[in-house]
Amino acid sequence: MAAEGRDHPREVVLRACAEHGQDTVIDWCIAFLTGEISGEDAYGADLPKLAAITGSANPGGWSAPVDPVNYYWIRVWAARVFLYVWRDDVVDALLVAVKDPAWRVREHVARITAKHELGQLADALVPDLSHELPRVRAAAARAIGAAGEAEHAESLQELTDDPDPSVRAAAEAALARMEKRLDRSFD
Repeated sequence: MAAEGRDHPREVVLRACAEHGQDTVIDWCIAFLTGEISGEDAYGADLPKLAAITGSANPGGWSAPVDPVNYYWIRVWAARVFLYVWRDDVVDALLVAVKDPAWRVREHVARITAKHELGQLADALVPDLSHELPRVRAAAARAIGAAGEAEHAESLQELTDDPDPSVRAAAEAALARMEKRLDRSFD
């Protein structure tokens, strides 16, 4: 259990998969992430799907009607599912989500890219290496370190002088991981 008696997201996702089937849950999350299921529908007719992947009958805890400014959370929660369950066709949805206007969605895409070593997303994550938020830059660096190729090393090297120490550390670790993974040095 996570803090305050809430289940860890992994447990929520695995419970949803056990109840509805992993492919069904993945299909829902792809639809949420790509906007096939709108925010309005997610809090309307498709609320049971959203409740299943979040473990909450009232995801976000907002009063109805939910302010559309909060709809991006649906895409965050949908992306988070792919940290715990996977199917190869999710990459197509991530290629859409990597351009999402919400930084939290893109941060999750980077985390998923790192976990699953999705080289198909490395180029699309490069712009987030210069994002205004350090946590987004760091997540993008980790993802590129896990999935990028030699041509991405220079972008990571530039982050070793980042003003934020967490970004510098992520960039250095990403370069080390890339060097080990590609069996070459980028000095």
